[in-house]
Amino acid sequence: MIPFSNPTPDATFVGRVWRPNIGPCVVVLRGDAVIDITSKDAPTMRDLLERDDLLAFVRAAKGEVIATLSDVAKGSVEGAGDTALHFLAPTDLQAIKASGVTFAESMVERVIEEQAAGNADRAEEIRTRVKARIGDSLSGIVPGSDKAMEIKTILQAEGLWSQYLEVGIGPDAEVFTKSQPMGAVGWGASVGLHPMSSWNNPEPEIVLAVTSTGKVVGATLGNDVNLRDVEGRSALLLGKAKDNNASCSIGPFVRLFDDDFDMETVQNAEVDLKVTGDDGFVMDGRSSMNKISRTPQSIVDQTIGRHHQYPDGFFLFLGTLFAPVKDRDTKGQGFTHKMGDVVTISEPTLGALTNTVRLSTECPAWTFGTSALMRNLAARELI
Repeated sequence: MIPFSNPTPDATFVGRVWRPNIGPCVVVLRGDAVIDITSKDAPTMRDLLERDDLLAFVRAAKGEVIATLSDVAKGSVEGAGDTALHFLAPTDLQAIKASGVTFAESMVERVIEEQAAGNADRAEEIRTRVKARIGDSLSGIVPGSDKAMEIKTILQAEGLWSQYLEVGIGPDAEVFTKSQPMGAVGWGASVGLHPMSSWNNPEPEIVLAVTSTGKVVGATLGNDVNLRDVEGRSALLLGKAKDNNASCSIGPFVRLFDDDFDMETVQNAEVDLKVTGDDGFVMDGRSSMNKISRTPQSIVDQTIGRHHQYPDGFFLFLGTLFAPVKDRDTKGQGFTHKMGDVVTISEPTLGALTNTVRLSTECPAWTFGTSALMRNLAARELI
């Protein structure tokens, strides 16, 4: 199990690893070699991505070969912690933001989630009732358009209007804080479910790397773990549902934009999901980015501007088409995670992001924050 079976030869992949007795390092992948390019010119991923000459700088950087890709992968899944070379999420000082309800075809499931008020037992009953009124999806509706407002009026009269529909087909996108800077986990680590949740699922997404000026410079993969029951009970629980220990994973690397990989590539990507449980359960899914209701650039534009600045840039989850309803145990109760589930999110141009599901209280505690990073870099004379 490795992040790539065959990395695209001409692509430029950057990421972060933990080096024992050293700390977090910025790396570039060349073939099967993981090369440490941390320097005073780029002590953090934030500093690297902010460079005007980003692509040229990374391609010219000599660095130090520290391991093969498989070596880093091995250390990332054996749970050796800081004593082993392992992957980190490719973010450090950047804010970690996420957008929701960006795919019309998954909006119906979001309405069901809210109508069920977090009760999975009621979901199938509500699913049948809601779909009888508004169909399987709202595909083809342009958010904020006259047609969208017409549908809003109809659904309000039926008592079916929802906070999810408001951000799904209304003029304003949902953008929220998914995790604190450096709070995301990387390839091979455990992702965490809050112990209060009993109805949850993975969310396979593409994540954009955006600079402080709003320029998108690359993309990677992410798992925006969703606590359906917690979020469904009340919009006021969104923070608790979205931001907890190991609440999301990002990686394995950021692929930098170039002449062959850009926003158009992202908008046509096919993101695959595979969940394998210790109970023998297997679930596959796919999220087709060309079915997104809002363009990725429009979501970026709603996130950053004169109304909100990000001096260190941000990583932005773009949302998912996939909302699992496959029954796992009991007919009509749909899918929920079990501890030990292995989740793999993959896309040919970005590799594969693999994580194991645990309770957030059982995942390693997050202790290395911004102050620890600054002290580490200062001790290494990088800042």
